[in-house]
Amino acid sequence: MADDYSPDPLMAEQSIEAWVISKCDDWRDYYESNYEDRFDEYYRLWRGQWSPEDSQRASERSRIISPALQQAVESNVAELEEATFGRGKFFDIADDVVDAQKQEALFLRNKLAEDFETCKVRKAVAECLINSAVFGTGIGEIVLEEVKEMAPAAEPIMGGDLQAVGVNITDRVVVKLKPVLPQNFLIDPVATSVEDAYGVAVDEFVSRHSVEILQEQGVYREAMIESASPDTDLEPDQDLTIYNDDKVRLTKYYGLVPRDLLEKEDVEIEEDSMYVEAIIVIANGGVLLKAEANPYMMNDRPVVAFPWDVVPGRFWGRGVCEKGYNSQKALDTELRARIDALSLTIHPMLAVDATRLPRGAKPEVRPGKMILTNGDPREVLQPFNFGQVNQITFGQAAALQQMVQQATGAVDSAGIAGQVNGEATAAGISMSLGAIIKRHKRTLINFQQSFLLPFVTKAAHRYMQFDPENYPVADYKFVATSTLGIIAREYEVTQLVQLLQTMQQDSPMYPVLIQSIIDNMNLSNREELIATMQQASKPNPQAQQMAMAAQQAQIALQDSQTNALNGQAAESQARAGKLQVEAELAPQELQIDLINAATRNLKEGDADDKDFDRRLKIADRLLKEREVEVKRTNANDANGNEQPVQSGQRGIQGPGGAPEGVEGEIRRIGGQA
Repeated sequence: MADDYSPDPLMAEQSIEAWVISKCDDWRDYYESNYEDRFDEYYRLWRGQWSPEDSQRASERSRIISPALQQAVESNVAELEEATFGRGKFFDIADDVVDAQKQEALFLRNKLAEDFETCKVRKAVAECLINSAVFGTGIGEIVLEEVKEMAPAAEPIMGGDLQAVGVNITDRVVVKLKPVLPQNFLIDPVATSVEDAYGVAVDEFVSRHSVEILQEQGVYREAMIESASPDTDLEPDQDLTIYNDDKVRLTKYYGLVPRDLLEKEDVEIEEDSMYVEAIIVIANGGVLLKAEANPYMMNDRPVVAFPWDVVPGRFWGRGVCEKGYNSQKALDTELRARIDALSLTIHPMLAVDATRLPRGAKPEVRPGKMILTNGDPREVLQPFNFGQVNQITFGQAAALQQMVQQATGAVDSAGIAGQVNGEATAAGISMSLGAIIKRHKRTLINFQQSFLLPFVTKAAHRYMQFDPENYPVADYKFVATSTLGIIAREYEVTQLVQLLQTMQQDSPMYPVLIQSIIDNMNLSNREELIATMQQASKPNPQAQQMAMAAQQAQIALQDSQTNALNGQAAESQARAGKLQVEAELAPQELQIDLINAATRNLKEGDADDKDFDRRLKIADRLLKEREVEVKRTNANDANGNEQPVQSGQRGIQGPGGAPEGVEGEIRRIGGQA
């Protein structure tokens, strides 16, 4: 690319300061032609300043400006500020495998947050948010500044017996964020962002002594600088009547510069290309104070910007004032016309017969004024009746004010949208707040991705480059910790409360919902309450042991009760079985008793017949006796309460009623035979 490069002969006759000023003049012409008048009017309406251009007719006397647009800007900016800084820290370092250890990342985050607080970065960011809401685009310049940090210290003297109290002074570099107004910012018209622009410039008035200090520090070249001529277009406030002439117009250019122009200024260039990323500083449009290649290690431009709402294909965005401009102008016209009509109603014009007034009389109207007339005053003075102010104008003004809120997404302090038939409903309010929150989130994302995170990243890289002792060099990925704004938090709390009402207190979701509600509230002791809830939710070891012991005792008690019930059931079952067996044996025992009775009462007859009959009866009885004994034994074994009767123990009553064994009876009968 650069091997075939040859110097441009036209560049040889042109200075670098002339080239930069020519670029800046072209870019300023584009800005003044397309945006300057509109931005001035947005600024006036936000400040509530009347201008003769606001008059709609020659007879208009009122100069009132409705605060509707002011309230919209403040409401939207406050919502973004709360979302960004409401929880303290507004950035964090994401966990990444390529990053350093976690302790180093935590140290860098805390150190960076401390330096941001010292340099009042939050105040600068808030000003950029206001500029974005008013003009449509918030712009900030990242500035390096050498400061002297002083800290109280004591040193021992006189052998350590005494101490000398003094101050330790440390020189170091800090990074600051400087808000830039749109009239002081110039950019390539075809660009949509700072990164893809040919170049950008900050053109503003600064105090003369600040330039001289930088010259003394060696940041700027030594050169004679005179006071600049006034230019009201560059001033932050056009209403100032006393102009400080001890100022210098400073133009700081950040962008691409032809290589030939830098080489003419003896600038060391490492890269071999036609255009070089450089920083050029010019005073009063012609005095070169600085010309160098981009000195930052990431070769980035020290400017960050974001649009409130993106306009496709344009760098300049669409802010709150632009959204509500038309409704604001109509509302102001309505209010001024009503006030003028009211003044005519209260203080009407008078028709006066000048021929009937004394010479030199002035028919002015004021309380207690006495007017001398020649004749009846009712015939000399006649007021014009203009009637009463129509009450419909109040409804028109309210409708126009609501239109401003709808256009800007602001929430009125006196109420919110979402009314149906004149009455606010929960569903209507919820829908309105949901739409407003979505619009705020869109702006919040633009702010985080285009402004906040790039600033934090560039500031960290500056500290790593110029203060490596306090900032270790490593690759960190920064993330925004912005959460919900005021309106979004209140909306979320309402939803959480509604969900909480449907939960039981013993539900595991109940403490989680309570913690979420506390976390979204603007309470001074919010962190303490959350920590207390988390500590209370942690298990107690002693309580766990006691609960486990009680649980084991309960289980043992249940097991014993179950065993007892099982034993009772088995006993009842055995008893039922015994009763059943006894019921089945009752008829057979009855037959045995009858046989015993029959054998006990036999009469003597023929010997053989008697012996045969007796043996038959005894055998039959013996068989039945054995069957009964077997069943009885089984029943007793199942019950376990009674001892079984052995065979031969059950006696048969003889003729005298004494029991005798079966075997004895058989032997007795056999002996007789």
